[in-house]
Amino acid sequence: MDRVIKADLYRYDGLTGTKGLLRGLLTPGFRYMYIVRKISKCRKYSPMWLLYRVLLRRYSFKFGIQIPYTTQIGEGFYIGHFGTIVISPKAKIGKNCNIAHNVTIGKANRGRLNGFPTIGNNVWIGTGSVIVGNINIGDNVLVAPNSFVNVDVPPFSLVLGNPCKIVPKDNPTDRYIEYILE
Repeated sequence: MDRVIKADLYRYDGLTGTKGLLRGLLTPGFRYMYIVRKISKCRKYSPMWLLYRVLLRRYSFKFGIQIPYTTQIGEGFYIGHFGTIVISPKAKIGKNCNIAHNVTIGKANRGRLNGFPTIGNNVWIGTGSVIVGNINIGDNVLVAPNSFVNVDVPPFSLVLGNPCKIVPKDNPTDRYIEYILE
């Protein structure tokens, strides 16, 4: 098992080893990301790549998650609850990020925000949040549930509401992001 998959697995209650992997594969969020990680390592159009593509498509419909395997996602990615998660293939997500259900991370199609978001390390994204446009979200940021984010967010901030309000905070993700593999 490579380091990225180990880090993802560890985020689910500190699971490790073969027994932990088998338990993790029963969790929809980890199972989906496991397939995403495996397909991104395969040579395109190889038999394993085709198998993982079929599984990814099946799990996308089954769990309501759309995360293309080409999306750049750092190790330790955690999907808290499955269902209606849409992430653009050109979005960039850092290490040890949490994402809840009903979240959209996507492209803005016009104006000065035309482009895709870049999300830093140790970011917690709450239920129903929408993050769009060519914006940067710093490290250690908590995006509260049902927030609409289309502005740059500095590190160590709490983001609330629609339109979003940014509140500086010492450690906003403390006890929200746990089980980080060192």
